[in-house]
Parts: sequence; C-alpha cells; structure tokens
Amino acid sequence: MKQPDTSDRRANPRLRARRRIIAPVARELNRAGWLAALAGMLWPAQAAVIAWAISGWVAGAGSLVDTILAAVAFAALGGLRALLDQRVGAILFRAADSTIARERQAILGREARRPAGPGSAAIASFAVQKLPLLQPWITRYHVAMVRVSVLPVLLLALSFWLSWLVGLTLLVAGPLIPVFMALVGMAAEDASRRQMVEIGSMNDMLLDRLSAMTDIRLLGAADRAAEDFGSRAEALRARTMAVLRIAFLSSTVLELFAAIGVALVAVFVGFTLLGEITFGSWGTPLTVGEGVFLLLIAPEFFQPLRDLAAAWHDRAAGFAVVEELDALDEAERSELVGKGERAAPLAGAFHLRSTGAVASLPGRRVHLPDIFLGAGETLALTGPSGAGKSIALAAIAGLVPLASGRIEVCGRPLGPDTADAWRARIALIPQRVHFPDIALRDWLAPRGGDAELVRALDMADAAGIVARLPDGLNARLGETGGGISGGEARRLMVARAILAGGDLVLADEPTADLDEVTAGRIVAALLRLNAEGRAVIVATHDPRLAAAMGRQVEVSA
Repeated sequence: MKQPDTSDRRANPRLRARRRIIAPVARELNRAGWLAALAGMLWPAQAAVIAWAISGWVAGAGSLVDTILAAVAFAALGGLRALLDQRVGAILFRAADSTIARERQAILGREARRPAGPGSAAIASFAVQKLPLLQPWITRYHVAMVRVSVLPVLLLALSFWLSWLVGLTLLVAGPLIPVFMALVGMAAEDASRRQMVEIGSMNDMLLDRLSAMTDIRLLGAADRAAEDFGSRAEALRARTMAVLRIAFLSSTVLELFAAIGVALVAVFVGFTLLGEITFGSWGTPLTVGEGVFLLLIAPEFFQPLRDLAAAWHDRAAGFAVVEELDALDEAERSELVGKGERAAPLAGAFHLRSTGAVASLPGRRVHLPDIFLGAGETLALTGPSGAGKSIALAAIAGLVPLASGRIEVCGRPLGPDTADAWRARIALIPQRVHFPDIALRDWLAPRGGDAELVRALDMADAAGIVARLPDGLNARLGETGGGISGGEARRLMVARAILAGGDLVLADEPTADLDEVTAGRIVAALLRLNAEGRAVIVATHDPRLAAAMGRQVEVSA
C-alpha cells in the first residue's frame, strides 16, 4: 500500500487514519457489515410473523396451529439472526486483534532498537492502554455505517408502503440524529485527544517517581510527590469526565429524538385503530396487523442511527490514537547500525580505530575523539558531563550511526554489514542497569553452565550478592533491580560481561554514585576482566578508575 507523503498526512489526517487502520482489514469489515445488514433485514420478517399472529387472535381466527407456526417461524428467524451476529462478531474482533497486534509489534520492535523522545512509560501506556481503543472503532463504526445505509431505507420504504404519515414522521425525525451526532462528535474528538495526552504524561510521571522513590524518601519529598501525583490524577479524571459528559449529552439528545419519533408513530397507530384518526394511510384504514407491524419496526428504524451515534465516539477516540501514532512515527530518533539481530562474531584479529568520527543524533552532531585500541589494552574516556563520552561508547558499539568519519573494527569499517557481528565480540555495561523479567541465572548466562557462572560471580565479587537473595540464582529482580543496590547491580553486570565472552568491554560510568569501597570493587572486577585478555574502555568522571586504565583520552564538548 502506498504511504501518503508528509504533506498529505497533514492535510488529510482522517484519510491517513483510514488508510492505516481500516484499509488493511477493509475486506473483512465489508463482509461483516453486509452480514450485519442481512441480520437486520430479518427483523421485518419476524415483525410480520408477530403481526400476523396477533391480528389472527384479535379477529378470533387464530388457531393453535397458526400460533405454533408463528412461534417456530419467529424462533427460526431469530436463530438465523443470532448465527449471523455471531459470525459478524468473530470477523470483526479478529480484524481488530490483528490490527492492534500489528501496530503494537511495530512500536515495540522499533522503539526497542531506535527509541524516540517519549519515555518508556509513555510507550508502554500507548501500547497497553491506548492501542486497544482502536478496537471499538474497528468493530463498531464500519458495521454501523453499512447498517445505517441499508436498514433505515428498507424500514422507511415499508412504513411508507403501509402509511404515508408514519413514513413522513420517520423521515423527519431520522435525519436529526446524524446532524446532532456530527456536532457533538467534533467536541468528542477534541476531548478524546486531550485525554490521550493526559494518560501518557501521567504514566511518564509515575515511572519517573517510582524509579526515584529511594531518593524521594531520603530527601523527605514523599508528601510532595504524592501531592503531584494526586494533581495529575485529578487532571486525568477531569479529562475522562469531559469525554463522558459529551457521550451522555449526545446519548440524551439522540434518545430524545428517537423516543419522540416512536411515540408519534404509536399515537397515530393507536388512534387510527380506535377510529379517531381517519387519514395517514393509503385509502383504507390501518388493520391491526399493519398497526402492530409499524409499531414493531419503528424502534428498529432508529436503532442503526443510535448504533452509529455510539460508534461515532469510538471513531473519535480512534482518530486521536492514530494521531499519536503518526506523531510517534515522525519523531526524530537515532538509527541503529545493523539489524540488531544475533550474529556470529566478526572474524579477524581484534583492534579498534576511530578517525574523525562524528555521531549523528536527532537534531545534533557529536564529534568523537580519535581512538586506537589493541587486544588487551585499557582506555578511559574522561571529560565534563555532556561532552559525549557515553555517545562515544554507543558509537563504538554501533548503537549510533556516523554522520562522517570512520570507525574501524577488526580491519573492517563499522557499518550495517558488520555491526551485528561486531556486537557479538563486545560486552556493554550501561550506567542504568535493566533486568528483564526472567530468572537471574538465565539473564547472567543465557547459554547455561553453572561452573562458568560461579567463576564469573567470583571474578566480579558478586557471589555474596546472589547468596543473599531469597531465591538465589532463580530470583527475578524486577526492571530496576529491586532488592539490590546500584553497586551490586553493576557487579552483576560485570559477571554477565565475563560470561558474554568477546574481546572488548564497554563500561559507562560504572562507579558513578557509589561509595569508595563499592567503587573499588567495581574497579577491581574490571581489572580482573582485563587480566583475562579483554580490552576495556570506560567512560568516567572517577579519577581512581581513570588512573587504573592504561591510557586516558579527554573528550571535549
């Protein structure tokens, strides 16, 4: 499917939304819509059966056999209608599930490799809370549109066939519903957009406060954090209530017109059957059967319009979600070099050389220092905060592309063809540790081997950390390492780097914010890694760690 360009996206956001969400499942939605319309067409037949039976009872000509036949016919038509509705639901929910799964997979796969500006909490809330709001739009709106284009026309024709006055009443009352639906729908779309923004910002704030909870409590700011969270929750409540108020307002207006229309039909039919009204039909007065039939189909004339009104709000919420999807697509992000897939280690003797390299980041360029590193050598990148030490490590790992210059690894330029294989020869110790939701044993040593695991823990001075955990190597630490300190988390990262093998260890501020004793343990663990023949590059402000490395390179802003 051809993607619209940026100007088309800006000029036609709703067209863009339909192309992205509806077009891939349009065949399924059309099939479901016409099946739903066919199910709706069965109601006039059921109404005719009921009207025939009642007219027979009133005339005294209805026998038990006729009643049984009417009941069987009504039940058979109802069963067929239920089967059609079940089939429609199955088609629609499969289409919605596949659409949501596709968009969620695209977001998670892209953001894991090329994160944009929104934080992880905003991305998580979008994937878990906002994307499911597409489901009602997919499962209700298109089917409601098909039904409203078929069923009211059919029922209006049947009403005019029996009574021109009933037909005229429905013809006047019916169009008022779409008019007010459109007016209220514009306000609903704007309110839904504001609610989406508030959900994302609240999740960002929650994750930020949880990650800093220890510092918040140490600083005595727990009450202030709770007050901020309460204010944000109140703002979200206000946004949500604004959406609900619009929904209830529109429902009230639509139900009012529907009730008035049905009431006018009921009054006309009742007074006609009593002989008080002698006009409104085609020459002859309405019979009991005709009157009952009109009373039964009048509410169904308004039902597709009511369904469309309800789905209109779902459509507004869906447009708001797609608007955020488009904004996330267009956000500036760093491109990952390579595919980010598992690959065999890059062949060749180890060496690393950086010459005139300039890292390409969203909205800026960062000049990297010239570096040469041979097998088993150590290097410290020093300099002020913001100078580019962490970016230099990321560029060496192939996590940030170059705008110019060259990074050479094992005799070959670091680029899309070599990045995955190069990363198989390095281990990264980030400043902020992230633990996946798996057992510690599987995270440290994904290829198994308890003997090697014990040796790595001893080398990293981390055996005591595992021994203190209630479940030992089977513990699940949580995303930020709940139950262990920052220094302990980094020593576990060193153990993982030992088990990962390879020729180069990249450590980003491994001793930051640690006391002297804990920092000394990290330095000793890195030196033990180097003693095994690993090359080590650290980005650090710590003079003790920098002095322990063989060479130092100053990174200037």
